[in-house]
Amino acid sequence: MENVVNLCIIGAGKFETKLWKEGSRKLNYTEASEKLKSFGQEHLLRYFDELSKEEQEGLLQQIEETDFSVIEALANRDKAAKKGQITPTTSLEIQEIEAKKDKYESLGIKAIQDGKVGAVLLAGGMGTRLGSNDPKGVFDIGISKPLYIFECLIRNLMEVVEKTGAWIPLFVMTSDKNHDKTVSFFKEHEYFGYREDRIWFFKQEMAPAVDENGKILLEEKGRLSTSPNGNGGWFVSLSRNGLLDVIHQMGVEWLNIFAVDNVLQKIADPVFVGAVLESGVEAGSKVVRKASPDEKVGVMCLEDGRPSIVEYYELTDEMREEKNEKGDYAYNFGVILNYLFSVSALERIMSHKLELHVVKKQVTCLDGEGRQIKPEEPNAYKFEQLVLDMIHDLKSCLPFEVIREREFAPIKNATGVDSVETARELLKKNGAQL
Repeated sequence: MENVVNLCIIGAGKFETKLWKEGSRKLNYTEASEKLKSFGQEHLLRYFDELSKEEQEGLLQQIEETDFSVIEALANRDKAAKKGQITPTTSLEIQEIEAKKDKYESLGIKAIQDGKVGAVLLAGGMGTRLGSNDPKGVFDIGISKPLYIFECLIRNLMEVVEKTGAWIPLFVMTSDKNHDKTVSFFKEHEYFGYREDRIWFFKQEMAPAVDENGKILLEEKGRLSTSPNGNGGWFVSLSRNGLLDVIHQMGVEWLNIFAVDNVLQKIADPVFVGAVLESGVEAGSKVVRKASPDEKVGVMCLEDGRPSIVEYYELTDEMREEKNEKGDYAYNFGVILNYLFSVSALERIMSHKLELHVVKKQVTCLDGEGRQIKPEEPNAYKFEQLVLDMIHDLKSCLPFEVIREREFAPIKNATGVDSVETARELLKKNGAQL
């Protein structure tokens, strides 16, 4: 498979489009068999002779690209990660931001105009919970006219382009399941007005799903059961796809990562960028005040004095009700998966592997007779890396408060809370034409 990668020609001030080939060297059957044997996974080739030549090549390529070492984490699946001492942290609140907004914005605009800021869209998910079999980003939330999730995000980014006169490099992370459809969708819609030579697509690495005994499952006779390796796998995936070299060549020093499902979020926000730069921290995290003490969102905190995120289910009743000196809830700022990371800090912390989280999920797979089953109960283990572990590996992170109604409209469900319905209402309140 070929991906288009736009490489910067340093010194000439121009960009040249080149083709970069994924997996140019393929494993043959013997090599694949040896690799599988070393991990005790030889059963993955049991149906090889029943496959067409194309299916055989696809299976061999998947075996080549899969990191089988992750299954070693299964041995620790029942051991909860030991948390350090959790304490509240302070955030840069809206009133403080407004007081210095002009200064922050000026710093941020300069950094963007100097080409130091890039953006990474995490778009590997599917729209399954929205009733769609397509990538989540292609979902149409319009009423009187089409309005796609991807379109909303590009519009938000275009606001910064118009303000700064600079095209922010945009790296779109897809998955094995939605890559081709995502790329073709952007092309079909002419990138929603964004410059094609400032968009790069790359696949997120996939992790295999295993049974209770650590045996990798087959989704089909010629295909492993795999899933994206979690939202913390984005930087490793970007690097292994050759794009870290592009980032260095372009002189990008900061990456704003954001999730596909929040259609109101500001991307490469100059005020946010400027605040992070002035604070001298290694990262910034956009946060919103929780709607209630028990809202199901991760919360910025300190863990053993370092930045961290405590999940809602890890908060005790006492912590949920704890107040600070101002009389506000101490654990009051929820993360919205919009972070600004220093590239150099990312390279430092990613010199070692992030912790792998083992989660039990329902996974479509083949039974012992080679028949595909879709279980109603969790039947397999998946392996994920999480952004929250990246945050905790950093020396410092600035929680940056944003107004919830202006920057937080997640689309996770078809109806109800955090749904297409609620996002539409928030978009209308912010002047969007649906």
